[in-house]
Amino acid sequence: MSLAVALLCGAVGAAVALLATRQRWSEGTATVAGGPFPLTAKGSDVTGVPASLAIVGLAALVAVFAVRRAGRFMVAGLLALSGAGTVAAALLGASDSTALDEQAARASGDTSATVQALTHTAWPYVAAVGGALLLLAGLLALRYGRLWPGMSGRYERNGTPRPRRKAEAADGPDRPEELWKALDRGEDPT
Repeated sequence: MSLAVALLCGAVGAAVALLATRQRWSEGTATVAGGPFPLTAKGSDVTGVPASLAIVGLAALVAVFAVRRAGRFMVAGLLALSGAGTVAAALLGASDSTALDEQAARASGDTSATVQALTHTAWPYVAAVGGALLLLAGLLALRYGRLWPGMSGRYERNGTPRPRRKAEAADGPDRPEELWKALDRGEDPT
């Protein structure tokens, strides 16, 4: 049960955080040539941290199943930290006006110009919710990860030397020139 919840929370959280960073986080106006000039900033304009950490969290969610023991604990910790970082960066970006101030300075040609009539949308908080879901997935992996199944070790070598095959005759079918001749004749040498 905890495995399914963690997978769902992690996948949905990363998707929500990535989606939210592509949306409009703030808008305002700048005075250009005596009139108002509308400005908008997407989440990726404000800060790239939530999107980056959401990708790291998604990779850590997949990696939780590829490692065992201490490795799983470390990757689960990375998943939880990426969720916490996404929440913190999104909440800090919710009231940030730096991106719009830079746009206002470019639009007006005045380096000291700032944005006016600044408003913020709910998208930074949506990104924070996505980060909270990643954090929950990481905490579940830290708590219950040792009980979850891992990738199969069926095809891993155990370190014992493999027995050597007996060498076939010098003119055997595994010689490269014999394989090419078989292909030339239209035969399948495999």
